[in-house]
Amino acid sequence: MKRESGQATPLYIAAVTGLLFVALIFLAFGEADIQRNGAQSAADAAALAAAKESRGLLAPDLEAHLTDPDYLDSVFNAAFVGVTGDACGKAADFAARNRASEVRCRPLADGRWGYEVSLRSDKGMSTNVIPGSAGKKATAVAVAVVEPRCTFIPDPGSDPDEDPSPDPSPTPDPDAPDTPDKPIGKVRCDGGLEWGIDPEGTEPMPDMADFFSVHLAEN
Repeated sequence: MKRESGQATPLYIAAVTGLLFVALIFLAFGEADIQRNGAQSAADAAALAAAKESRGLLAPDLEAHLTDPDYLDSVFNAAFVGVTGDACGKAADFAARNRASEVRCRPLADGRWGYEVSLRSDKGMSTNVIPGSAGKKATAVAVAVVEPRCTFIPDPGSDPDEDPSPDPSPTPDPDAPDTPDKPIGKVRCDGGLEWGIDPEGTEPMPDMADFFSVHLAEN
């Protein structure tokens, strides 16, 4: 019996060692998944930050062109790629908050308004169970786009393509009070929001988030 027990001991040690090695492999793969998920979350946040920043940068331009139906039509009714600005700086800032670096950010070049962001996590793998895995850092890529929620509907009298008919109106009286400019049109949005564009500014402009949505998209 003592001899059989002595023979079983090495087998038991080998079995335990094998199980520990398998457990370490599972831990390594689990850590790799955590690293990948963290890098992807950082990339998603950075891309969304860039797209939201670009959306916000449009507000001053939009306010400056409220009397231009052509401009409003190009923003809401056509393929619009946003305005230039430091949107990628915002992406780098969010990447740093999520412990990622080596950020590469660029506007999309396929006609969509949005940004592609790639980055690398700052933290590497802690184990070397799988050869070459120690210190390896996860990478990720994300794309975020800005899309209109609204449509611009020009006022019939403000259509620049409309053929004007002769206006038999009398000569204006210089002593008469100024009359406000007629409305340019309206912006009708998902969810029932409708904004009448008044050159006099009696109706404040809604928030940019009411006009445009920001979401993640495929590369």
